[in-house]
Amino acid sequence: MTRLHIDPYIAAILCSVGIAAMFPARGAAAGALDWTGTAAITLLFFFYGARLSTGEALRGLRHWRLHTAISSVTFVVFPALGIGCAFFLEDTLHAGVVFLCVLPSTVQSSITLTSIAGGNEAGAICSASLSNLAGVVLTPLMAAALISVEGGFSLGSVGDITVRLLLPFLVGQLVQRWIGDHLRARRRLLSRYDRGVILLVVYTAFSHGIVTGVWDGLEALELGVLVVVIAGLLAVALTAAGLISRFGGFSDADRIAVLFCGSQKSLASGLPMATVLFAGAAVSTAVLPLMLYHQLQLLVCSWLAQRFAKRPAPEPAGVTA
Repeated sequence: MTRLHIDPYIAAILCSVGIAAMFPARGAAAGALDWTGTAAITLLFFFYGARLSTGEALRGLRHWRLHTAISSVTFVVFPALGIGCAFFLEDTLHAGVVFLCVLPSTVQSSITLTSIAGGNEAGAICSASLSNLAGVVLTPLMAAALISVEGGFSLGSVGDITVRLLLPFLVGQLVQRWIGDHLRARRRLLSRYDRGVILLVVYTAFSHGIVTGVWDGLEALELGVLVVVIAGLLAVALTAAGLISRFGGFSDADRIAVLFCGSQKSLASGLPMATVLFAGAAVSTAVLPLMLYHQLQLLVCSWLAQRFAKRPAPEPAGVTA
């Protein structure tokens, strides 16, 4: 897979989709899978809260210009683009694109890409963490305001996300002073758990879609248009991030952080949230744009990071402090 430049994790996600297509969960098995997924997601967000150092996040707030630039791309530019996509997509796919656009930045790949490119890694860590912290609240609220699709997004599910996602996160924050160091020392193990939950969510979502026949109504032309829209979103997001950082007078290192943190969207946060925010089989259609975007952002941004890495060393970070 390495020789073919295929991310094993992406391959595992595609395998989960394939298994769901051939062996979807039905009846009692589907019910047990839903219960297991709910419990796993709740524990996932508890771990998010428990391993995030509150003090570190607060100290990072002094780089307010950098965080503002990244957040403006994540929570302003993207939602505006998502609304504009209504002219090209059917309601169900458009709901998925809007959901993609209101998600926070991903943590792991944002930091990794920034580091590879020689950017402000410390700033990326703080901004990506703050983005995910804000996303727990902002994503469901913005989704409630922007998404309207029959049988899909449920406004009442904002209360569900408070109980199933935000509350465990806050409980984790309350106890992180006692168990945070223990969890942070086991990042690799927790990363495997994170990825395992995502694979479970993918299988469950696509099983629902297969059993209920939601994919039967998706034509090849619609899928092709969706791919073009997703590619356009990434291109415009990268361009907007570059322009904002350039006109903001940031250092080269900070501009790299804005580029990669601003353009990324979190699959790890998005898939669990989708299971709460969307009803039944609509989950499988809602997460399709996110899965396509995640694959594309990894391919394109990895290539960009390698190109940045071959350039002369960027100016030191600190302009935004």
